[in-house]
Amino acid sequence: MEVVHRKVPPGKSEARSTCSPSRRRFLATTAAVSAAAMIVPRHVLGGPNQIPPSDRLHIAGIGVGGMGAADLDELALELQQNIVALCDVDERRAAPTFAKFPQARRYQDFRVMLEEMDDQIDAVVVATPDHVHAVATMAAIQRGKHVYCEKPLTRTIGEARQIAAAPRKAGVVTQMGNQGHAKEGARLTNEWIQAGVIGEVREVHVFTDRPGTHWKQGIPRPAETPPVPPGLAWDLWLGPAPERPYHPAYVPKTWRAWWDFGTGPLGDMGCHIIDHPYWALDLGPPTTVQAYVAGPAGRVLPDGQLNAETFPHSAIITYDFPAREDKPPVRMIWYDGGLMPAKPPEMADLCRMPSDGMLFIGSEGKMYCASHGSMPQVVPAGWPGLKFPPQTMPRSIGHRAEWIAACKGSGTPVSNFDYAGPLTEVVLLGNLAVRAPGKRLRWDSPNMGVTNMPELTRFIHTQYREGWTL
Repeated sequence: MEVVHRKVPPGKSEARSTCSPSRRRFLATTAAVSAAAMIVPRHVLGGPNQIPPSDRLHIAGIGVGGMGAADLDELALELQQNIVALCDVDERRAAPTFAKFPQARRYQDFRVMLEEMDDQIDAVVVATPDHVHAVATMAAIQRGKHVYCEKPLTRTIGEARQIAAAPRKAGVVTQMGNQGHAKEGARLTNEWIQAGVIGEVREVHVFTDRPGTHWKQGIPRPAETPPVPPGLAWDLWLGPAPERPYHPAYVPKTWRAWWDFGTGPLGDMGCHIIDHPYWALDLGPPTTVQAYVAGPAGRVLPDGQLNAETFPHSAIITYDFPAREDKPPVRMIWYDGGLMPAKPPEMADLCRMPSDGMLFIGSEGKMYCASHGSMPQVVPAGWPGLKFPPQTMPRSIGHRAEWIAACKGSGTPVSNFDYAGPLTEVVLLGNLAVRAPGKRLRWDSPNMGVTNMPELTRFIHTQYREGWTL
C-alpha cells in the first residue's frame, strides 16, 4: 500500500515463600472456608461490598510516579488490595503516590525493599523505565512474588526470553501491562478475524504517531552536565545501564528515545498495537525483519548514519511471518514518527484513520481499529453477505483484576509472561532491524540469533553495569 507522511504537531536469589508459611494457601481458600463455616459474616470483616483484610494481597510498587501510580490506584481503590511498600528513585515525581498511601513504607532501591520486606509482600508492580524492567521483575520472581510488569516486558530480546521462563520455575502469577488485551475490542478483533469476516488475512499495517507527539528522537547526547535535582537518586535511576551524567533530556519521561534506557515507539506502543494481530492471527515469531529509517524531513538514512544514542525520527519495519498449520503467511508492516499507510479508498470521506492503530487487509474486505482494545470497524461498512460471528471467547473481568484473581488461585491472566514474553520479542525484533537499516534480517527464534548478521548478537543480550544482574 501507499505510504503517507502525517504532519506531527509539536510537543504534542533463589525462589522462596512470599510471606508467612500459610498465607498464600490461606488467601486461596478463605472465601470457601468462610462460606462453609458461616461463623463470622463477610460484611463484619470487611464492611458492605468490601473485601475482608485477610483476603487482600500485600502489594509493593517499583516505579510509582508515572504509569505505576495508575496501576496502584486501581489495585487499591477499585480492587481493594493493600499497598504496603513504595519504591521510586525520584521522590518529587513519586510524591503524590507517597501522599496517597501514607501507611506504605518508602524506598529508593527496590533491592533493599525486597530484602527488608520479603515476608510482608505478596506481589509487586514494576513500572520503571524499560531498562530496569528485567532486573526488578527477576528480583521479585526469585523471591516468590507475583509480578505485574508494565510494557514492554523488557528492553532486550534476551531479557524477554529469560523473564518469560522464570515464573514457571518459581510458580508465581504474572501479567504484562498491555491493558487493551482485556478490552471488548480485542475479543471482537479475534472473533471476527478467526471467523473470516473479512476473508483470509495475509497483510496487516500497524502504526503510531509517536515519537513526534510525545518526545524527540534522532538527537545527540547532551554535552552539559547540570546538577542532579534534589530527591533524584541518579545512580539508582541508571540502575543496570552504562554510567553517564544526569541531564533532563533523559528524565522524567523522555528516556524512551534513548537506546540505553528505552525501546522507542515500538516499545512504547507495539505491545498495545501489535498485540491484536499477533493474538488474532496466532503469528508466533517472524522469519525475516527489515527496517528503513529516516532522519529529519523524512530523509532515508542508510546503514552507517544511524544515531548511536537515540532512535531515528521515523521508521517503516516489515515483518514476514510463515504459514501456521492452515493459516497463510502474513506480512506485517510497522510505521512510526508520522508515517502511516494510506487510508483505504473504501472508507467514507468523513472517516479518519486512528493515529495509533492497525489495518487488516482481507481477501473479502478490510478492518481497522485504534490501539488499546478499541472496537474494530470493517470497510466497506455493509457489503452484501457481511455477517458477524457469535461470541466464542470468554470476556475479561479486567486486566489488573485478572492478575489479582489469579494470585488468589482463580484463573490465568491472558497476558501472562508465557504470552507477553514472545510478544515482546516480536516487538523488539523491529528495534534490532533498526540497528541495521535496509538489511533483511533472517531470524532464528529457537537459537535466538540472526543467521545472516551474527554481529547483531550484542544487541540481543544486555551487558549490565557492575552491581546489577539478572
